[in-house]
Amino acid sequence: MHIFYLHQYFATRKGMTGTRSYEFARHLVRKGHRVTMITSGPANREFPVPEGKEYAEFDAEGIHVVPIAAAYNDPNVGTGLNGWQRMLKFYQFAWLAGRVGKKLPRPDVVFATHTPLTIGLAGLALGRHFGVPFVFEVRDLWPEALVNVGALNNPLAVWWLKRMAAKIYDGAAHVVALSPGMKEGIIRRGVPAEKVTVIPNGSDLDLFRPDVDGSAERQRLGLGEKFAAVYFGAMGLANGLEYIIETARILAERGNSRIVLVLHGGGARRPDLEKMARQYKLSNVVFSEPAPGKEHVARLVAGCQACMTIYRATKEHSWSPNKMFDALAAGKPVLINVPGWLSETIENNNCGRSLDPHHPDALADALQELAADPQLCRRMAENARALAERDFAREKLADRLESVLVQACRTIAEKEEN
Repeated sequence: MHIFYLHQYFATRKGMTGTRSYEFARHLVRKGHRVTMITSGPANREFPVPEGKEYAEFDAEGIHVVPIAAAYNDPNVGTGLNGWQRMLKFYQFAWLAGRVGKKLPRPDVVFATHTPLTIGLAGLALGRHFGVPFVFEVRDLWPEALVNVGALNNPLAVWWLKRMAAKIYDGAAHVVALSPGMKEGIIRRGVPAEKVTVIPNGSDLDLFRPDVDGSAERQRLGLGEKFAAVYFGAMGLANGLEYIIETARILAERGNSRIVLVLHGGGARRPDLEKMARQYKLSNVVFSEPAPGKEHVARLVAGCQACMTIYRATKEHSWSPNKMFDALAAGKPVLINVPGWLSETIENNNCGRSLDPHHPDALADALQELAADPQLCRRMAENARALAERDFAREKLADRLESVLVQACRTIAEKEEN
């Protein structure tokens, strides 16, 4: 099976963003399939497009990577743009992906992963051009997710995105959702339940492990003997990391100097967070500079005692963040302020604490509880790794995706025969 895989933010483990598409594509190649990955090329450290070229071609562990001269590959770049600027880039990528894709060898199936939503337009166009099934993966419900975090409030833009989503869902042979909440949201749009499969984010079990040595990272950050909790990921509007800074302020007011909070990553909100920490004169917050390569992040996580999965308080509870699943793989207690299936997963498996997203003192309480009870911390860590191995192993999830793609091809072939 030849798979066209469209992902604007594709990166291997050498990059600085999520690797779901890389892990899935690599697994599909190992299973004997051909994968052509169409991604963004400008400022792409791994797969750059030469000046004056429309696209380039690379081989990455058997994955045929085709970066195109449109948009941007690092999602953190988008946090520095306004909404209209981002949308223009998204349309630019979708248009050129469709144009370049038509020049490549015919696939058996087209698989496009959101975000952005506009990538589904390229998937639809390529599926129709080649007469093959199109499968769409939803990582965020647009426009609902944008509205809920305050990133979108223009009624015309909301209407337009709803219309676009309906067109893409209707034209897809199948839809993959990253969480039960996303599946429910898609079904509310009128999509039949049998047309939607949940494949959550997975855990990098071989990279994030309990036996990784994080001592060098502890020394680099000057953590000493303190209890360290780390947030790693994007620092944008949707992440609401002011919650962590307020937690640090509360701990300082309580006179607790044994706990330190590490913020690792980049994004538009990072300068504001650093300013906020300076204004509060906090010595219990450490900002870690982003670096290429997930191995670096794995060592950083290993050097801390707990991980934080934090989002801005909204009505949207359908997130499926990479950071939580990697924290589970690393064998770390997870402190999470997102209601719904994520918090239920953590609480039901006793591998962390669910927090009120409106009250940062809840995070302060949980941190003090774990710092004071090493045995509790150890039990939660063991439960976290066990959960990752049992329910979120990447290979199991990749097999599920393979089944979806194979079935989409089979369904189209049966229709043609009849």
